[in-house]
Amino acid sequence: MRFSSPVRYIYIEWQLNYWLIMAQQQMGGQPLIVLSEESQRTSGQDAQSMNITAGKAVAQAVRTTLGPKGMDKMLVDSSGEVVVTNDGVTILKEMDIEHPAANMIVEVSETQEDEVADGTTSAVVVAGELLQKAEELLDQDIHATTLAQGYRQAAEKAKAVLEENAIDVGDDDVEHLQQIAATAMTGKGAESAKDTLAELVVDAVRAVADEEGIDLDNVKIEKVVGGNIGDSELVEGVIIDKERVHENMPYFKEDATVAVLDDALEVQETEIDAEVNVTDPDQLQEFLDQEEEQLREMVDHLVDLDVDVVFVQEGIDDLAQHFLAEEGILAVRRAKSSDCSKIARATGARVVTNLWDLEADDLGFAGSVSEQALGGDEAIYVQEVEDAKSVTLVLRGGTEHVVDEVERAVEDSLGVVRVTLEDGQVLPGGGAPEAELALALRDYADSVGGREQLAVEAFADAVDVIPRTLAENAGLDPIDSLVDLRSRHDGGETSAGLDAYTGDVVDMEADGVVEPLRVKTQAIESATEAAVMILRIDDVIAAGDLAGGGTDDDDDEGGAPGGPGGMGGGMGGMGGMGGMGGMGGM
Repeated sequence: MRFSSPVRYIYIEWQLNYWLIMAQQQMGGQPLIVLSEESQRTSGQDAQSMNITAGKAVAQAVRTTLGPKGMDKMLVDSSGEVVVTNDGVTILKEMDIEHPAANMIVEVSETQEDEVADGTTSAVVVAGELLQKAEELLDQDIHATTLAQGYRQAAEKAKAVLEENAIDVGDDDVEHLQQIAATAMTGKGAESAKDTLAELVVDAVRAVADEEGIDLDNVKIEKVVGGNIGDSELVEGVIIDKERVHENMPYFKEDATVAVLDDALEVQETEIDAEVNVTDPDQLQEFLDQEEEQLREMVDHLVDLDVDVVFVQEGIDDLAQHFLAEEGILAVRRAKSSDCSKIARATGARVVTNLWDLEADDLGFAGSVSEQALGGDEAIYVQEVEDAKSVTLVLRGGTEHVVDEVERAVEDSLGVVRVTLEDGQVLPGGGAPEAELALALRDYADSVGGREQLAVEAFADAVDVIPRTLAENAGLDPIDSLVDLRSRHDGGETSAGLDAYTGDVVDMEADGVVEPLRVKTQAIESATEAAVMILRIDDVIAAGDLAGGGTDDDDDEGGAPGGPGGMGGGMGGMGGMGGMGGMGGM
C-alpha cells in the first residue's frame, strides 16, 4: 500500500507490527522486537498536544509582523549573514525548523507564496489559530475527526462567502491595480515610496502580459545600493550585468540591429584528440592564417547582415573581438541564457544556435544599446524597443538590507498584480473579509448538525485573529476594535476594515486598501488543510530519543538534522526550532 503522508505510513506500519506482537504473545511465543531501544512513540492526546504546540509556535513567530504596523525580525544564520524582514515566508525559510508538524505550517506559507506571492503571514496565523481553537475543543472530548469535518465545511462556506463579496477589476483599471500593488507593500521596507513603486510594478506587469498570460520571469529586477527607494525606475527593455568585450568597441549604438547567439565566435575544436606535427615555420603560419580566415568569415557574416550588436552565450575569440571592433560592432560574450531570452523577447530577435544559420529575419531591433554605469559597475542597457515584452526594474536603497527588503516587497506586489489581472476580482483589506467571514460562519453554524457545529463556530472565531492581530500590532485595544468592526458588519458594511494608523473603522474600498480574492481563498484553503492534517495525527514514532534529539552512527549528541533522529530535539520541547539558525546561542 502507498500513502501520501509519511506520518500515516509510519502509523500504519507500527499498527501492523503491534498486532503481530500481540498475536505472538497470545500464542505464548516470544514477542518480535520491531523498534530499536532508542525509538520513541508518543500517542493519543500527548501526540496531538505536541503537534499543536509546534504549529502554534510557528504561527506565533510571525504573528507580530502582520499588518502595516507589523514589526521586523532579524535572522542570523550560522555563518553570520543577517536578514532583516517582516515577510512571513522569508522568516520561516530562514528559521532552522526541524519539527515535522511545525514544517507543515511552514509549507502553508510556501504554498501561499508560490500561488499568490502575498498573504503568507495571514495564512500561517490563521493556521495557528485553527489549531488553538481545536485544542480547546479536544479538551472538551470533541473527536479530531469531527473537528476535521467541521473545519472543511467551514472552509468551503468561507470561500463561497469571499467570492460573493469580491469586487470586479478590469485589465485597464490602472488605479485599482496600483492600489493593489501599494497594499502589498504596506508595512514593508518599501512603504516610504510605495506609490512610486506601485506605479512601476503595474507598468511592468502590464508590459509583459501577452496572449499566453503573464510570466513574471520577464520582469528582471536589478538591485543598486545607493540613492533612495524613490529613485527606483522601470527600464522598458533589458539590463544585463555585462560589458563590451573589447575596449575599442563603441559604447553606444543607435537604431541597432541585434543578433542573439547560443553559439561561440571561436574556431571549433575537434571532438577527438589530434596531434599536428609542424616541421616548417611556413606550415605554422599557414595554420594560423587559416584559423584567422575562419574568424574573419564569422565576423563578415555578421557584417553582411548589418548586425550592430551581438550577444553571445559562449566565448568570443580574441582575434574575433578585434575584427568586431574594427567593424564597429558592439559584442557581449558569455551572456546568461535567461538574459538572452529576455533580450530576444524585448527586441523581437530569435535566439540562433548556429552562427551560419543566422538570417536577417532572426535579427531584433533596439533604438538604443549602450554600456552604462550601474551601481559602480558597468552594464549593457537595451532600450527603446518597439514593444517591451521584457522589462527591468532598477531598485535602489541606502543599504544592502534595505534593497533586499524592497526587492521582497516588490516581488509580492508583482505577484498580486499578476493574480488580479488573471482573476479580475479583489477584496477590501484591513481585516474586512475576515470580519465578514466570522459573521457569515456564525450564521452558517446554526444550520450545521451535530458536533461539527462547534467546529464551524471555532473556525469563525479563528478567522477573527486577523483583525485582532492588526489591532494588537498597531498598539490598539483589540477588543474595542473587534467590537466596532463587528458592529459595522452587522449593519451591512462589508468593506469596513481597521485603519491601523488612526484606529478607526473605515471603508477600505473607498480608501484604496484592496487585495486579490485569491490571496484570501488560498490562505483559508492552505491553513485549513494544514490544521486538519495535524489534528488527524494521533501517533508519532521517531527513530530516536524524542527528548534528546536522537543519535547518529557515531553516537554524537543531537543526531542528524532533518532525519528521523533530528525530529527529537523539536518534539521534546520545541528545541527543534533550531534557534533560528545561527541565533541558537544568542
